Amino acid sequence: MLNKLKPKSEFSRNVLTLMTGTTIAQAIPIAISPILTRIYTPEDFGVFALYMSIVAILGAIISGRYELAIMLPQEDEDAFQLLYLALIIALFFSIFTLLIVFLFNRQLTSLLGNPEISNWLYLIPVSIFLTALFQNLYYWNNRKKSFKKLAQIKVIQSTTTSSSNLILGFSNFAASGLILSSLLGQVLSTATLLKELCSKKVISSYPLQHHKLLLLAQKYSRFPKFDVLATLSNISAQQLPNIFFNALFNASTAGLYYLTQKTLAVPMGIVATAVSDVFKQRASEVYAVDGNAKGIYITTFKKLFLIGLFPSLFIYFYAVDLFTFIFGTQWTTAGLYVQILIPMLYVRFISSPLSFMLYIGEKQALNLFLNFLFFISIIFSFYLGKSPEDVVKLISILSGGIYIIYIIVSARIAKVF
Repeated sequence: MLNKLKPKSEFSRNVLTLMTGTTIAQAIPIAISPILTRIYTPEDFGVFALYMSIVAILGAIISGRYELAIMLPQEDEDAFQLLYLALIIALFFSIFTLLIVFLFNRQLTSLLGNPEISNWLYLIPVSIFLTALFQNLYYWNNRKKSFKKLAQIKVIQSTTTSSSNLILGFSNFAASGLILSSLLGQVLSTATLLKELCSKKVISSYPLQHHKLLLLAQKYSRFPKFDVLATLSNISAQQLPNIFFNALFNASTAGLYYLTQKTLAVPMGIVATAVSDVFKQRASEVYAVDGNAKGIYITTFKKLFLIGLFPSLFIYFYAVDLFTFIFGTQWTTAGLYVQILIPMLYVRFISSPLSFMLYIGEKQALNLFLNFLFFISIIFSFYLGKSPEDVVKLISILSGGIYIIYIIVSARIAKVF
């Protein structure tokens, strides 16, 4: 009976595996969120949001985006050389970042508009290198279809971070507890992936080959040439609100906005992340053979559209009441932000996995242009908005329109039309 309930296709089985791990990983912070919002203040979350936004922006480009190319070579040996290349670039980038922090800490703190971030800037080089290491190992495991391992890693990271949040929160660590917990979860999950790699003797099987590094760096040079700027624009568009709300309004407003992102990322991200990881592998494989990914694209689009529709409608109508009841009265405004942002985030939920077609089709120049539009839209939102609520409305409208463009463009690359 149970065997009949199991998905028949490999794609669906892989999605289910990753979705299970992601669901468990996301359920843990959901369960403790009502506690965290009562032991941490909006100001604490504001400082944490500022730190994590900087890490997210720098961590996304630290490897020159060569980690994405790990999925593409036919031979595993070439893929692992790309992993070496990405980590070497990341190491130099981290050292350079550390030097900048030492030389300009005071100026950076003043620019960010939050004096509490000063000492934490010194940990950013560590955080971004761990991000690079995790990303590269994650893509390698994705390439090898180790979806069960990736699901386990999500649970390990979430469990470590969440339990540390509680312990340090009750110990009155304030914003420090949130930052240190995130770093601890990052260290343990990365170490687990690295241990797995060493136990299988993968590193000894594929030793570093300097001559291949240069050849592969040139072969996949479109990633650093175009995708670094594209990703920088995209991630900045997502993370700049946390920075700008700190600098232009206050840490409390930044904390309220951050909670909306964190909370919405849970219902939207559980399926989207799992589908995205499997879609990348499957679409890359099919496109390399057939020159199109029409079938897998249409199937994925339909699943994302239907799965995301009803949760989005529910959140839209009940967000304010839910936030007030679950997180406390000081977070009511965050519920209002959720109501404003949910239409845009539903479109992003659909667009996010499918937009990987731009990488598969090597349309990095087009991706750069679209991501630059994201960046400009955020700048305009803060320039035109007179209040935090006005800014949130503009972000929802402008970003939602760009995500729709992404869906159309990626469909054309997949040869849907």
